[in-house]
Amino acid sequence: MAVPGLVGVDFCKFVNYEDSDDFYLYEVGSYKCEPLYSYENFVKNRVILHIILKGKGILRINNRQYNVHAHQIFLIPDNTLAFYQADEEDPWEYIWFHIGGPKIPQILKEAGLSPDHPVYTPLELPPARKIEAIARDMLEHYNRQYYCIGNIYKICDYMIENSASRENRGVNNSLLYVKNVISYIRLKYAEPVKVDQIALSLGLNRSYLTRLFKEATGYSLQDYLLTYRMKMAVKLLSDEALSINQVANNVGYSDTFTFSKAFKRHFGKSPSDYRREIS
Repeated sequence: MAVPGLVGVDFCKFVNYEDSDDFYLYEVGSYKCEPLYSYENFVKNRVILHIILKGKGILRINNRQYNVHAHQIFLIPDNTLAFYQADEEDPWEYIWFHIGGPKIPQILKEAGLSPDHPVYTPLELPPARKIEAIARDMLEHYNRQYYCIGNIYKICDYMIENSASRENRGVNNSLLYVKNVISYIRLKYAEPVKVDQIALSLGLNRSYLTRLFKEATGYSLQDYLLTYRMKMAVKLLSDEALSINQVANNVGYSDTFTFSKAFKRHFGKSPSDYRREIS
């Protein structure tokens, strides 16, 4: 099966896959650029990865310019204005993904990608070819949510294990703390979790942990806990055997009113209205 989009036709699919707790996939696409084709991008609350298959071009971000070529990957961070342009004589072809999720900043950092270092270079060509093959495979199966999420895991793993940048290899104490916080919340979200409890369990100062978590994930601790509880509440609401009160108790709320208020603030509708819409 030929991969769409790599014959001069822009290919873009909006998928909005958010069931995973680690990665969200919003869009997939590919493009074979014309000479000097350029694009300026500013995207909120998600990042974009461009996997360069052939050719070359430039990326301008944070007042710096980067020359990018085949078998490299470049990052457009969230809430950042970026400009990129295909070369006049050897314009690039690329596959791109709009992604998000609480673990994305951490994983990209381990691979050596950040707003200050937005270009990824693999150690060798074979790993780059493997990443490109996985990306092509995702385009062919873009309508399969868990297949695509699984392939994002694979791409991130290859990037971390084969990065030419050694700055962020290994797991430092800060990233370990963040991982432990996420694990703690996923284990304890149904209980009356407090930020002070989380900090105490890790032996850290509350303000230090709060800042650390925000820098690594883009979420405050309270926002991540709320987001995770709401994600679990949505899953539970699909079970009509559970009352709204039971759903509230199962995601850490002692009373239905407080839960319903938080749910409506998060989704713009009450739990009851949401349940009616999906039934």
